[in-house]
Amino acid sequence: MTAKALRRWSWVHTWSSLVCTVFLLLLCVTGLPLIFHHELDDLLSDHVPAATVAEGTPKADLDKVVANGMARAPGKFLHFLIWDRDDPNVIFLSVAEKQDGPSDQNKFVRVDAHTAAYLDTPDFESGFMYIMLKLHTDMFAGLPGKLFLGLMGILFCAAIVSGVVLYAPSMRKLDFGTVRTKRTRLIRWLDLHNLLGAVTIVWAVVVGFTGVINTWADLVLKLWQFDQLTEMVGPFKDQPIPARMVSVQQATDTARAKLPHMTPLFIAYPGTAFTSRTHYAIFLHGNTPVTSRLLQPVLVDARDGSFTDTRALPWYVTTLLLSQPLHFGDYGGMPLKIVWALLDIATIVVLGSGVYLWVVRRRRTRAALRVAQAEAAAT
Repeated sequence: MTAKALRRWSWVHTWSSLVCTVFLLLLCVTGLPLIFHHELDDLLSDHVPAATVAEGTPKADLDKVVANGMARAPGKFLHFLIWDRDDPNVIFLSVAEKQDGPSDQNKFVRVDAHTAAYLDTPDFESGFMYIMLKLHTDMFAGLPGKLFLGLMGILFCAAIVSGVVLYAPSMRKLDFGTVRTKRTRLIRWLDLHNLLGAVTIVWAVVVGFTGVINTWADLVLKLWQFDQLTEMVGPFKDQPIPARMVSVQQATDTARAKLPHMTPLFIAYPGTAFTSRTHYAIFLHGNTPVTSRLLQPVLVDARDGSFTDTRALPWYVTTLLLSQPLHFGDYGGMPLKIVWALLDIATIVVLGSGVYLWVVRRRRTRAALRVAQAEAAAT
């Protein structure tokens, strides 16, 4: 590679790194507790645990679950039923002030999935984990904040690629991973920066790229709503919300009859963003490590419980769903979470050392320039 090409790659690496470093440090620091969000939620919250039942115990009738949960939310309207991924013994009821109103301010009720007993009404909009999540996902700035962090993720990927291009020529005369401990502090930090960067490269690319995809989640779901969901709804689009609806258990039974190899994870009630005004949308998932992350919606007419349509989600939604567990490493249990945490800490060191190297070099360049100017003035 020519010296001119190296200078160009060095410029790309320096400035793509510097522009995104502060925000990447924020993401790494806030992402660390989020890796262990389930464990920290259990530690920091006072949730009432679900009843301990024998394996194979049948789940409670969903109509009873809804009745017991909504009894604790008088005057509210049920928008979603959500099975807890971290605790399959728990079902969340997401309730709102209006049946067809926005869901961004919904409150939640926890109900035991086996006994249908009310557990508690958790507050997900306060506390340490809520602050970490909001800083990590959108910096309390909504969609603009998500898209901005997505741009920072793209710059991070550019910094990784340019770093790889620069690292190879610089290590031709050294063994891989060499840290020259007897050289100056600047050289030692440079070698450590390069070593940790090389060790974390695959993880950093995966987490950085999946993070970018996750920032597009709102846009991806909007595209699905205007594309596939509109086709599925068809002639029912402008129908009013039924005054009387069949039970959610009946609708779920209809959906499971169509996809008997899948299990419900999420149910949207008529009038909400994930269905039409006349349909339940039952989202089911598979039972393997991969298919458990993929969803397929079944539309069931809320007026008579009849099946309307089901389709596999398009590739862009599937990509989003698969990227989420990769980003937080929450698909391999505690051992993988620990690995993710160690790599996250190593990335923090890489980012911090990169800023340190740039500051020291800039100071030395300025000092050398002042000396040269002084010598030129003396002559």
